[in-house]
Amino acid sequence: MFPLPLLRLPRPPAPIRLIRAIDPRVPLTLKRQLIEPLLNRTFAEPLAEGEFDALEGRRISLHVEDIGMVLTLTLEEERFRLSPEAGEATIRGGWREFLCLATRREDPDALFFQRRLVIEGDTELGLMVKNLLDGREEGLAQGRLGEWLVRFERLARQKR
Repeated sequence: MFPLPLLRLPRPPAPIRLIRAIDPRVPLTLKRQLIEPLLNRTFAEPLAEGEFDALEGRRISLHVEDIGMVLTLTLEEERFRLSPEAGEATIRGGWREFLCLATRREDPDALFFQRRLVIEGDTELGLMVKNLLDGREEGLAQGRLGEWLVRFERLARQKR
C-alpha cells in the first residue's frame, strides 16, 4: 500500500481579508448593534459633557482603505449612530494608522502631516473630529474597544 499524503488544511484567512470579504455583506442594522454600543460606552463621558455636540446632525466617514471598510458616523440625541449616507468629511487611511490614532502610539498630527491619514471633503469638520479625538489623553484603547483593537492587531500580525 502507498502511504496516504498528509492533508494540509488551509490557514484561516487573515483578519483583514476576512473583514474585507464579510463587511459589504453585513447589513447596517447589524453593524449598528455591534458598533454603536461600543462607541457610546467608550465616549460616554465626553458625550455627556457635550464635547461632541458640534457633530449633531453632521456626518463623518472613516474609510479604512486596506480593509475596504467605510463607517459613517453621526450624532443624534447625544449618541453616536452609524449613517447610511455618505459623510460630509472623510478620514481615510490604513488600519495601522487608525490603530495608531486610536491608541495614541503616534502623534495624530504627524499621521496627518505625513499623509498616512487624509481628510477629504469638509476639512473643517474632519479637523474638528481629529482634534476631539486628539484631546482624549488616554486615547480610545480603553475598555472593550481597546481590547478589540489589541486583539485585532495581534491577529493581523500573526497572519502575515
